[in-house]
Amino acid sequence: MTAAKTELGAGAAVTAADAHPVVARVREYAERVLRPAALRTDRDGVPRAHIDDLAGLGLLNHLAPPEYGGLALDRSTDRRLHEIVAGACFDTWLVWAQHAPLAGRITELRKQGRPIPELAERILRGELLLGAGVSDVRRFPDHYIAARRTEGGWVFDGTISWVSGWGLNAVLTVAAVQAATETVVTALVPIGAGVSSAGLLELGAVAGSRTARVRLESVFVPDAHVLTAQTLEQTRYDDIGTASDARGHHFGLAEAVLRELEAADPDARAVAVSWRPRVARIRDTAYALADEALAHGGGPHRLDERLATKAASGEALGTLTRALLIVRSGRGLGSDDTAQLHARSALFVLVQGQTGDVRRAQLARLAR
Repeated sequence: MTAAKTELGAGAAVTAADAHPVVARVREYAERVLRPAALRTDRDGVPRAHIDDLAGLGLLNHLAPPEYGGLALDRSTDRRLHEIVAGACFDTWLVWAQHAPLAGRITELRKQGRPIPELAERILRGELLLGAGVSDVRRFPDHYIAARRTEGGWVFDGTISWVSGWGLNAVLTVAAVQAATETVVTALVPIGAGVSSAGLLELGAVAGSRTARVRLESVFVPDAHVLTAQTLEQTRYDDIGTASDARGHHFGLAEAVLRELEAADPDARAVAVSWRPRVARIRDTAYALADEALAHGGGPHRLDERLATKAASGEALGTLTRALLIVRSGRGLGSDDTAQLHARSALFVLVQGQTGDVRRAQLARLAR
């Protein structure tokens, strides 16, 4: 199969997921509830009702096995769901996206012959919302959550830089490092004694995502709640795919902006006509490269191309959101205009998951 056919197949498979009944239900909900409320959600915060609604749609365990009531959806359908939710309400998407992938990691315990603890089973059944505190590993040794071995488990100490969904989530997924051995311990940590926050952060983008810095003070983590304990080198290898690929939320946001440009005046529609096929090509390439990298064991497979594609995605979002700002501008732009909401979301995409490799790729593209 040629590269061109592979790329076409990757994007087409995601679009074809529209035929799935779960996708249809989520799309209807997104258009009826999430999109009309997006500005209010960004201002006031993601309400618990949105999480309850997503749970009712099966999106808190859509990747879990059927024996846990999960939908066991495939990769293409999962991508389409991320596009739809992100395109309708980026704040709600960010809270949900911290939770969504973890069912796969938990089910890995079964493949290793390890029992699944009750806490993990409740997550697989979609009863609890997870928050994520894993990105500080990228900053080791300058900043990280410390892990100390003790009888029957580990003790975690430190401040998690970013946890989205604070006040909505009941459990965190935390990655901590045992510095002496450079072992990364990723575990489920219930929000309770020793887990606290001074309050939500005032963010310039995704302001409604309920993002907080969270302090862990001598929190005991039993071995049963540990998902993985692996080398720092392996963790960074695995992280390449998370940080280096353009993913579904990029293209969901792009679609939202394209739709608004197409609904505006002829000059705005001309921008959409020019950019829609370009975004489609970036999307096809991004998904194909990510799939190929996964098939080759992850890591740096075709990394330069993946980074270039992510940089191109960010540039496309920047251009499209600038166009929408131009369309809507006069003598000012109010906080009740989706143009400023989308522009700020695009800025978030530029800095989300930014590693040294991603930063260099982005700056190299701007320096051309």
